[in-house]
Amino acid sequence: MYQFNEQEVKQIESHGLTVETVQNQLKQFAAGFDFINLDRPASIGDGIMKFSTKDVEALAAFYDSQKDEVDVLKFVPASGAASRMFQAMFTYLEDNVVTEPVEQFEKGAKNFAFYNELVAKSDDSSTRSLIDTMLNDLEYGQLPKALIPFHTYEDGERTAVEEHLVEGCLYASSKDLVRIHFTVSPEHEEKISSLVDDKLLRLKTKYGIDFEISYSIQSPSTDTIAADENNEPFRTTDNKLFFRPGGHGALIKNLNDQDSDLIFVKNIDNVKPDSQKDDTVTYKKVIAGFLLQIKDQIHTYLNQMEAKEVDVAEVASFVKEGLGYALPADFDSLTEQKQEAYLTTLLDRPLRVSGMVINEGEPGGGPYWVRDKKGNTSLQIVEKSQINLDDKAQADILAKSSHFNPVDLVCWVRDRNGEKFDLTKYVDPETGFISEKSKDGKVLKAMELPGLWNGAMADWLTLFVEVPSTTFSPVKTVLDLLRSEHQS
Repeated sequence: MYQFNEQEVKQIESHGLTVETVQNQLKQFAAGFDFINLDRPASIGDGIMKFSTKDVEALAAFYDSQKDEVDVLKFVPASGAASRMFQAMFTYLEDNVVTEPVEQFEKGAKNFAFYNELVAKSDDSSTRSLIDTMLNDLEYGQLPKALIPFHTYEDGERTAVEEHLVEGCLYASSKDLVRIHFTVSPEHEEKISSLVDDKLLRLKTKYGIDFEISYSIQSPSTDTIAADENNEPFRTTDNKLFFRPGGHGALIKNLNDQDSDLIFVKNIDNVKPDSQKDDTVTYKKVIAGFLLQIKDQIHTYLNQMEAKEVDVAEVASFVKEGLGYALPADFDSLTEQKQEAYLTTLLDRPLRVSGMVINEGEPGGGPYWVRDKKGNTSLQIVEKSQINLDDKAQADILAKSSHFNPVDLVCWVRDRNGEKFDLTKYVDPETGFISEKSKDGKVLKAMELPGLWNGAMADWLTLFVEVPSTTFSPVKTVLDLLRSEHQS
């Protein structure tokens, strides 16, 4: 066990961490993380539900009829930097080599929402001048994605954060109020909040609705220590310990701090212009309506089991047929009391419904049945980095996966008595991962906490629903803004 000196202890405590926590992190570097044990891919009829046109209409209408009875919140992780969006353009300014991404930028430049601003501020209209202006004068590479203009309208351009404000009006209002929470980085909070404040009056007038906007910053207490190649604390050039943000999984604490019933979770860069928002709005209502129906049924059964006025076979059937969960092989041989105890434990958890799109080659996680060390299976969102690709059986399961996770979640975070679940108790701490980074020219090991929508929600009750690919339009590089789904 590594022993820290007095100054190091003070540095650890300044992050809101304890020495024991940091020592455990160093142990984890040495031990590594186990790969996820995939049982099979989730598919239509086996873990993923697909609704008919009639069901879609009914579920969306049900949500609309119920939303004013619950507190609704839209939760948007918005601290992600846009630097990776422009990686190819940074490279071009350094080496002056015209690659395919640069050619695509040149060909489609006039279709960017920020094109007019580039021209106005550039010395000339050459591609190099435009890219230099974009990265150095407008500093897009240093901004968060939230502040990048994504779409063009007759009355001007809209940034990603503005599109989320509009989306909030279309499906996340409750009692004539839209509540949106953005997680932001401290250096950009003022810029984002200033932009939001500037846009709210127009949106209030247009939609006849009020807003409640809040912000939070990823807590330093979720930082993780960096390790060297020997799994000992990595030190900077001034001989101090080096801590890194623990990844988006750390945002489970930010989510846990929200005082709401029903929470939509969606990435900052997955937005569309108004002309293409219909499917997004409809299916947000669909998965929320489905969540409310399932939540009501679960709470009814939990109340009945507590009152000893329940048909256990009926609840077991609901778990298998309604939720798609397999019961233990010995379930039928258990006493009724033990069956009720098992079903209560299974159902009395936070609930999430996640939209899944057909996999068309986008990078990211997908829906799987996962088998734990006790042999139990559950639905999980799994990233490719969590899968042992050297294991042929596991690689084959990955290859057979039909759907993709677009980070399209709606969550219910209160129990049947209206009390908030402590979401930090439903995290699987063993689903993080270790990556290799560098600082000051030296290699270091970085630890990522379990992701927000996979490991950080591993012990939630999870349901997957197929949604159209038209609801998914991420912006991973600046060239994605040239795709048809981002053109008004």
